[in-house]
Amino acid sequence: MSQPLRLGKGRFPPKEAERSNGSSGNILSKRYWSTFRTRAGAMWMDTKTEAQDASGKPASTARRVKNGVMMVTGDMVYLDKYTQDKWFILQLAVWACRGVSRVIIANNPLSGSLMLAALYWASPWQGLLGTVGVMTSTLTAVILGQDSAEVWGGMHGYNGMLVSLLMGVFNAGGDWYWWLLLPVCLGSASSVFLFSGFSSVLDRWDLPVSVLPFNAVITLYFLCIGPDNPYFPRHLAIPPGSPPPPNITELSASEVLRGIPLGVGQIFACGALGPSLLILGALCLYSPLQAVHALLGSAVGTLAGLSVAVRHQSLYWGLSGFNGALGCMAVGGLFFTFSWETHLLAIACAFLSSYSDIALSNLLGNMGLPACSWAATLTVTLMMLLTGSLAAHRLPLAKVRVPEMNMCSGSRWEAGSAAERDSTDV
Repeated sequence: MSQPLRLGKGRFPPKEAERSNGSSGNILSKRYWSTFRTRAGAMWMDTKTEAQDASGKPASTARRVKNGVMMVTGDMVYLDKYTQDKWFILQLAVWACRGVSRVIIANNPLSGSLMLAALYWASPWQGLLGTVGVMTSTLTAVILGQDSAEVWGGMHGYNGMLVSLLMGVFNAGGDWYWWLLLPVCLGSASSVFLFSGFSSVLDRWDLPVSVLPFNAVITLYFLCIGPDNPYFPRHLAIPPGSPPPPNITELSASEVLRGIPLGVGQIFACGALGPSLLILGALCLYSPLQAVHALLGSAVGTLAGLSVAVRHQSLYWGLSGFNGALGCMAVGGLFFTFSWETHLLAIACAFLSSYSDIALSNLLGNMGLPACSWAATLTVTLMMLLTGSLAAHRLPLAKVRVPEMNMCSGSRWEAGSAAERDSTDV
C-alpha cells in the first residue's frame, strides 16, 4: 500500500515552533510547553487527562462540553499532530483552511472552514474563486519547497485567496465567467513568489509580510488589464470622497450601524450581513479578544468616515471599516501584549488606518483602482517600528500566539527585549 505523502524531510517540525508570520522560529521544549499548557488552561490540556478529575472519576457532562469547546478554539495544534501521518489531501485541506482564517489574522482550521462556508453562502461563485485561490497558492508553495512551517500554518494561502476574491468582486463579466480562472490561478501563484521575497527582507527587522503580496499583485493586475479590457472587463473603483447620487440626501442611522459588522465581512470582500456575522462568529471561535477588536476597529473606521463625510455607500457597505478592523486586531493583543496602553494604541491604529484608507482610496480611485488593504498594512508596520515605552509591549514574531495565550504568558515572555527592539530599528 502506498504511503501518505509528507512534506519536507521525513515529517513536519514540531508545531509548537510555528510562528504567526510563518517564518521558522525557536522550538519550545516539551517540558516548557507542558508547563505552559497547564497554566494557560484547559484549551491546550491533554484530552484524556481532562476526562477524569483528581479522584479518577469521569468528568461531569458540563466539564466534557467545556473541554470539547476548548479543543476547537485557539490554534488547534493537536489537529496537525493528528494529520501529520495522514494522507496528503487531508493535510492540504487543513493547511488551506488555516490559510482562509489567516485572511482575518486568525489561525484556526475550523474557523477557516466556517469563513469559507460564509463565502459560499454569500456567493457560490466567490466561494469557488476563494477556494481556487487558496489551493493554488498553497500547492505552489509545496511545489517550490517553501518552509514547511509556513505551509502548515497557511501563510502561503491567504494572499492567494484575497487575490482571487478581489478579482471576482471587480469582474464586470458577471458570475461564472470562467475565463477569470486564468488570472486567478496566475495571480495566486505569483503571491507565493512575492511572499518569499518580502519575507527575506522584512525578517531582518522582525516584521510580518502580512498582505503586501496581495496588495502588490492585485494592483498590478488592474493596471495591466486597464479599464476597458475586452477579455477581463472590470468595474472601476469609486473614490469615497466623490459626490453622492442626487437621490440620496439623508444618512440612515440604521444602515450605518449595519455597516459595522459588514466592515468585518468586507475583509473577505463580503457585503452580506448574514455571512459577515458568521465570519465574526468564526473569528470569535478562534479568539474572542480578536472578535471584539474587529468590531471596535470597524466602528472606529465608520466614525472616521463620518467625520470626513465619505459617500453613504462606503458607510452602509462596511467599506470604511475593514481597514480599521485589521489595524485594531493586529495591535490589540496579537503583535502586542494586551494592556490598557496597547488597547489605546489599537484604537489609534484603527483611526490612522481608516484615514489613510480614505486618502489612498481618493487618490487611487481617480484611476479606477481600489486601495485594498494598503492602509492597514503600512500602518501596522509603522506601529511595529515604534520606539519608547510602547515598544516594550511588542511581541517578537517567534512568540506570537493566540491573543489570550499572549496575555497568559505575558510574565513568561519578556516582549521587546533590548536585543529584539534594536532589531526593528531601520
